[in-house]
Amino acid sequence: MKKTIIALTALLIIGLALPAAANTVTVRFSFNLPTMKSDFWTTDFANMSYKRTNFQDTSFGIDYEIFLTRELSLMFSFDTFNKSKSGVYKNYVGYQLEGGDFAFPTSFQGDYTPGHSLRYTVTPLQASIKITPLGRRVRVIPYFGGGVGLYIYSLRMTGDLVDFSDPHVYSETGYPDVAVFPIYSVDAMEGENFGRIAFGYQLFGGLQVPIGNRLTLAGEFKYSSAKSKMKNFVGFQPLDLGNLQMSLGIAYWF
Repeated sequence: MKKTIIALTALLIIGLALPAAANTVTVRFSFNLPTMKSDFWTTDFANMSYKRTNFQDTSFGIDYEIFLTRELSLMFSFDTFNKSKSGVYKNYVGYQLEGGDFAFPTSFQGDYTPGHSLRYTVTPLQASIKITPLGRRVRVIPYFGGGVGLYIYSLRMTGDLVDFSDPHVYSETGYPDVAVFPIYSVDAMEGENFGRIAFGYQLFGGLQVPIGNRLTLAGEFKYSSAKSKMKNFVGFQPLDLGNLQMSLGIAYWF
């Protein structure tokens, strides 16, 4: 990880030190579809009333592009994405018993409905090589590219947590035994203070259309991939931080 941070920092310094015959700044409006394919997401979505699509949302980003040749440029991108969602456990109700709180099937009336909320934040800092195979002096400018990035993220869960790994048997005279699960109060977070850092990569492609002497409109599709080991949510595989992003932006050439 230290080598990655040093490499990205060196790339940024080199890029800013290059003679700038022409550069661009692009402001983007994006729609994000987080991939969320690791087992933490799969388990939570299987048990909760919210789902993956509830974490799809819009964001804003900015690109700074340094032209190197007619077809090649160096690009630095900054985005930030955050989404919070609350839900309840599907098919379970909560009872407050002498031994603690337990989740029962919804065939029982229950004292309350257990649930929790998730707050998910990701800020990618990306460095990419951008290729415009037809150059930049055409009516429609196709481009593609890719690179590496640092992903600063946090994940926080607050509310109730049903521990399905610790089943209990509830017995009552005249009724069949029922499997129940303990409920705990949870306030757990990955990325305290300034967030945790993961390493990843991105691939993208799009079209730019000039609308003036120094302005272009841009439409872009980007795929980002990153994973990170979790410290506070134990027993899970590395967390998937990937994202599919569709963007519309306006670029200023200077």
